[in-house]
Amino acid sequence: MIPRTVFDADLEGFRDSVRKFLEQEAAPYHDQWEKDGQVSRELWQKAGELGFLCPTMPEEYGGVGADFRYSAVVIEEISRAGLSGIGWGLHSDIVAPYILNYGSEEQKQKYLPKLVSGEMIGAIAMTEPGAGSDLQGVKTTAIKNGEHYTLNGSKTFITNGQLADLVIVVAKTDPKEGAKGTSLLLVETAWEGFEKGQNLNKVGMKAQDTSELFFQDVKVPVENLLGSMEGQGFFQLMQELPAERLQVALAAVAAAEAAWQWTLDYVKERKAFGKPVIAFQNTRFKLAELKAEITAARVFTDRCLELHLEKKLDIPTAAMLKQHTTDLQCKVMDECVQLHGGYGYMWEYPIARAWADSRVQRIYAGTNEIMKEIVARSF
Repeated sequence: MIPRTVFDADLEGFRDSVRKFLEQEAAPYHDQWEKDGQVSRELWQKAGELGFLCPTMPEEYGGVGADFRYSAVVIEEISRAGLSGIGWGLHSDIVAPYILNYGSEEQKQKYLPKLVSGEMIGAIAMTEPGAGSDLQGVKTTAIKNGEHYTLNGSKTFITNGQLADLVIVVAKTDPKEGAKGTSLLLVETAWEGFEKGQNLNKVGMKAQDTSELFFQDVKVPVENLLGSMEGQGFFQLMQELPAERLQVALAAVAAAEAAWQWTLDYVKERKAFGKPVIAFQNTRFKLAELKAEITAARVFTDRCLELHLEKKLDIPTAAMLKQHTTDLQCKVMDECVQLHGGYGYMWEYPIARAWADSRVQRIYAGTNEIMKEIVARSF
């Protein structure tokens, strides 16, 4: 109805390539990955070979130097297909940019090419058992001891946690300083004292490995500090969170669009009282209402994508976007399940999975209550 002018013909060609790849290499196996609790490493490696991982990384680090629209296409296509187990967005557009934006040249040369190729899988460890959206409450410590930091603590709800080879860990390098004492460290999961806990059993996103992580006297070389000095972690996190929230919004709207289309197709075929469900006024009105709200959210999201490309997407706007689109996503899923009737509650129907997957969107990347607080503080 309203054309998406942010994407050109080259990007739509890239979208077709991503969509075909996911249809062939991911969709047929996702059911098994849900049972396994993680996707296969082979998928990551194939994606790396085709340039679907970290497309925004510069050529000198193995990437193709594309703009964020290419990442947006990958995020949307994964979400539209309901392939919630694939954690490429966090790897490509959160972990890698932290290293690109704040890392030393040595760190970039060492890690970025391996992230681009899929040889290494990245994660970021913020949340702790006692600290979620409140990052100032982090208890994990990294105390400098000569040529290394001694890392102790634990993290939970870590996306890509089981598969990860490299984790950006949020830790206190000066526990007395609160936010000013927070730093980010690049930690390899093979190091002694690093332990991966259980793969958590979630309500949705069952193919996405989400783990506990434990650090017991892990020796992290001082050169693996992210940034030029200690205490920059909180600033680095705040700078990167708008991009993370844009990613959540892109996935939310794509998922809502897909759910709406599945539901339209279903109510045209499903009959009740001798006629298609679409023939009932309530069905048509519900779908019309959702269509209007999804369209408005799409326009808002695309505008925020344009602002991000211009480096103008600010923290309050990104917070509004994340809160609005994920609230809408959950509303759309709930209404679409209702229109599917009893079949909407059956796991083999895509809408049931999408409904379960959607709920966490209002929690991670900062809860929607925190998003409202961020917006309120900007008044």
